[in-house]
Amino acid sequence: MNHTIALPRKLANRLLSLAQLAPETEICGLISDQYHVYPVDNIADNTRCVFEMEPQQQINAFKKMREQQQTLFAIYHSHPNSDAIPSQKDLHDSAYKDALNIIISLNTEGVLDMRAYFYKQDATESVDLIIE
Repeated sequence: MNHTIALPRKLANRLLSLAQLAPETEICGLISDQYHVYPVDNIADNTRCVFEMEPQQQINAFKKMREQQQTLFAIYHSHPNSDAIPSQKDLHDSAYKDALNIIISLNTEGVLDMRAYFYKQDATESVDLIIE
């Protein structure tokens, strides 16, 4: 089953801008159902290639969402040196199975690549993104 999800242009531009701020480092965070972006630090190993969101910041983001009567819509992160496709680690570590996963690749020449997926039992389901 193929999904199509519309993202507001302002949200897409914000995610792409965040990714470009530190192109050598993986960026990550949470997006609420009202399209508020909550950046979260990546506590990676020294090579900066392991994606792991800082737990206390995740908790704080969820608290803010609840206070604003929002829920989790999507998780986003960048792949500085690889394509915008989920790695096996992305699949294995996904704690929020119902959330949309947006991956931004900086491994392109001049144009950033942003793709979305749902993770289902160690498999991916591609989502068509429409920027409105």
